Amino acid sequence: MIVDCDRCEVRGDACQDCVISVLLGAPSNVEFDAGERRAIDALAGAGMVPRLRLVSPDTEPRSGAA
Repeated sequence: MIVDCDRCEVRGDACQDCVISVLLGAPSNVEFDAGERRAIDALAGAGMVPRLRLVSPDTEPRSGAA
């Protein structure tokens, strides 16, 4: 999974509630492999970090994302 913050349609509005900002600040591009994605999902499911809030113009948001 590649997270490109520069292309996120809710950048600015949702950054404070996004796992990317919590873990890394606000980088312009981050790539997660499957294991890292599962780890972030587990942390978010446990309430330890917020969920990924990325909304890109060419993808639908995942269920549970806003």
